[in-house]
Amino acid sequence: MFCAAVLENLGQTIVPDLGSLESQHDFRTPEFEEFNGKPDSLFFNDGQRRIDFVLVYEDESRKETNKKGTNEKQRRKRQAYESNLICHGLQLEATRSVLDDKLVFVKVHAPWEVLCTYAEIMHIKLPLKPNDLKNRSSAFGTLNWFTKVLSVDESIIKPEQEFFTAPFEKNRMNDFYIVDRDAFFNPATRSRIVYFILSRVKYQVINNVSKFGINRLVNSGIYKAAFPLHDCKFRRQSEDPSCPNERYLLYREWAHPRSIYKKQPLDLIRKYYGEKIGIYFAWLGYYTQMLLLAAVVGVACFLYGYLNQDNCTWSKEVCHPDIGGKIIMCPQCDRLCPFWKLNITCESSKKLCIFDSFGTLVFAVFMGVWVTLFLEFWKRRQAELEYEWDTVELQQEEQARPEYEARCTHIVINEITQEEERIPFTAWGKCIRITLCASAVFFWILLIIASVIGIIVYRLSVFIVFSAKLPKNINGTDPIQKYLTPQTATSITASIISFIIIMILNTIYEKVAIMITNFELPRTQTDYENSLTMKMFLFQFVNYYSSCFYIAFFKGKFVGYPGDPVYWLGKYRNEECDPGGCLLELTTQLTIIMGGKAIWNNIQEVLLPWIMNLIGRFHRVSGSEKITPRWEQDYHLQPMGKLGLFYEYLEMIIQFGFVTLFVASFPLAPLLALVNNILEIRVDAWKLTTQFRRLVPEKAQDIGAWQPIMQGIAILAVVTNAMIIAFTSDMIPRLVYYWSFSVPPYGDHTSYTMEGYINNTLSIFKVADFKNKSKGNPYSDLGNHTTCRYRDFRYPPGHPQEYKHNIYYWHVIAAKLAFIIVMEHLIYSVKFFISYAIPDVSKRTKSKIQREKYLTQKLLHENHLKDMTKNMGVIAERMIEAVDNNLRPKSE
Repeated sequence: MFCAAVLENLGQTIVPDLGSLESQHDFRTPEFEEFNGKPDSLFFNDGQRRIDFVLVYEDESRKETNKKGTNEKQRRKRQAYESNLICHGLQLEATRSVLDDKLVFVKVHAPWEVLCTYAEIMHIKLPLKPNDLKNRSSAFGTLNWFTKVLSVDESIIKPEQEFFTAPFEKNRMNDFYIVDRDAFFNPATRSRIVYFILSRVKYQVINNVSKFGINRLVNSGIYKAAFPLHDCKFRRQSEDPSCPNERYLLYREWAHPRSIYKKQPLDLIRKYYGEKIGIYFAWLGYYTQMLLLAAVVGVACFLYGYLNQDNCTWSKEVCHPDIGGKIIMCPQCDRLCPFWKLNITCESSKKLCIFDSFGTLVFAVFMGVWVTLFLEFWKRRQAELEYEWDTVELQQEEQARPEYEARCTHIVINEITQEEERIPFTAWGKCIRITLCASAVFFWILLIIASVIGIIVYRLSVFIVFSAKLPKNINGTDPIQKYLTPQTATSITASIISFIIIMILNTIYEKVAIMITNFELPRTQTDYENSLTMKMFLFQFVNYYSSCFYIAFFKGKFVGYPGDPVYWLGKYRNEECDPGGCLLELTTQLTIIMGGKAIWNNIQEVLLPWIMNLIGRFHRVSGSEKITPRWEQDYHLQPMGKLGLFYEYLEMIIQFGFVTLFVASFPLAPLLALVNNILEIRVDAWKLTTQFRRLVPEKAQDIGAWQPIMQGIAILAVVTNAMIIAFTSDMIPRLVYYWSFSVPPYGDHTSYTMEGYINNTLSIFKVADFKNKSKGNPYSDLGNHTTCRYRDFRYPPGHPQEYKHNIYYWHVIAAKLAFIIVMEHLIYSVKFFISYAIPDVSKRTKSKIQREKYLTQKLLHENHLKDMTKNMGVIAERMIEAVDNNLRPKSE
């Protein structure tokens, strides 16, 4: 009756008599408990009730503000909310801050009955009996000593005892493995249950619309923070003997730099932070392990190109003074660009030999197979974790988001249950929302494309400036010409500007994607994250990769020829590639973006929270030398936010795209990713353990929508790498020349050779045929040249089909198309075979899952039968006793 009265008055946020609450629930507010002087205590002041959650607010009566009406409304909402928390069975204890008396910490404790009730509501799996199926094997033979060095010391972090589990039921409590009530629900489970309650308790009802949930209260400033507690300081163990010191162990064996070579203690990570954090670090660790193989092969291919660059015939011809030094190239822009000699590209052609070699082809094929192996073996590893962490049937546990439930005002009949249920909007309203969200996504993608076009216009404009100013010496003897050609200068500056624009747009798109997803209103947290994931990845995909796709597949492909060039927007002449192609520029772009992104993310993830915490500690210590309790120490750490893990995944998936989509142009990408990820694991661990408040433990069965995204990237990577080799690199034209055009009937050599390749791939143009020569004769002061060369396969002037594509061009096109078809079919066939041959769940894991289900059902069934037999026996005894009493003679 009391709680009903509280809920009845929520529309006006009327607070019930706090004296009544104190008498019924031991809730002593507004009289606050004094700090007991134990900084590591995890309990109420009575030392018995564990602190499962902490709420923080600022006392309005001590604020220096004139907004009395606003402060009073906030106070009444908060008190109504806390009163309803008590109605739901939670126990609260308020304590003022030691350092700032305006701050109030409300400690929340969930009693045994509340934990049992909500464990059943949330379908939480809890231990039935010790599991005797999982035997930890260390049978690595002679490698046992090596794996022991890499593994976490089990004497420090002891292996978790494993159990058969089942969803908790209060009426079958005796079937569960309850040795100690205080330890039956571990701290992570307790915090998860309390957060479930906090997210669903109302604090106001206006016009039949409920307002509830701690998230709304924090966002509106009524509470300043809400979080579970870390169990101790990370640098030293707690003096409290009841403290498990898991944070200290994680810092010592996981987050500390000296543990960088060790395997991650995934079971302890899962126990302390929950399955959602655990599955992220398991995936990141497995991805990093697989990168080791890709990095080794990539380095081998790079070394192959590096050691054989001196044998690169076409590069020698470019650098040779009698070949490249005498070839006059046509201007690459109108009016301002001069003629130039081919040998000024000598240094870039040498570098190109490293990346554009036979090893590139081998590595591209290998990476197509590698990505399939990684995805298939990760599925198996994920299935093992699902079994070990009891998330096999997690879908049954997911509840609707509080934000969704708050908007459920329409009543409909469920087609399956034929019962009434509430939904947030009708089918027509849902269609309108989907249309608006799709339109918004499409608009922002167009905006990204517009920014890419802006970069292209910058390239076209700045290339003219660099062409006019850099190559002052036509003979190519100026030292700057060896390393800083107009193409190189344009490429580097454009890549840097592109990276800056990408990082700026990322900041905007994150907020836009969140706004669109909030408007879409997904039902569950998984649906919300999956929807946000697809939007964010689509934005990031276009944002990060569009410039790379332009360089790889569009730049230099549609330029015409000097007498009839192609213009952008009717004004800017389309830019051309170096004589060796655009592969080196694509490599430069990838290096700058990957390296810059890694550096920026580390600065953002490490320095920012560290500096914020350092500033906070400086202000607190400068004013007081008092000992602060655990809840106050945690409050001054940085909040990670509900989407903190989402951004970690997004960062790694974007990197995964760079490693797979364009790896044919940059075989060192897996090595850079490997080094970055080794540091990323420890940086993320250090950040979580030392700089951030403890996250609310959450369940997760897998990595969510990131899995199909990676599968899509893997399929697309085969196409992009095949097209990079065919259209961006110069490998196919060289092979066609070697096997067909170096010998008769097309060539003059008696044996297959690469000699003469450069001369064969450069067409001749007559200077007198420039269309705009009459406009002030722009080339009259650039040298007395009658012809110049350009990169294309066209007939020379004077030929019956002058400036038309020659037979070599059509041979090359046919070879490129044939190569793409053969490479794609070969790799896709291997991928299909690997996917078919490697099951998603290993036979051993399947047997374990089936065995556990069988034993669990048998255990529950047998216990149920025992109870029924016992009850029937008691009933039978009573019936026999009653019959005997009736049959006895009355004289007795």
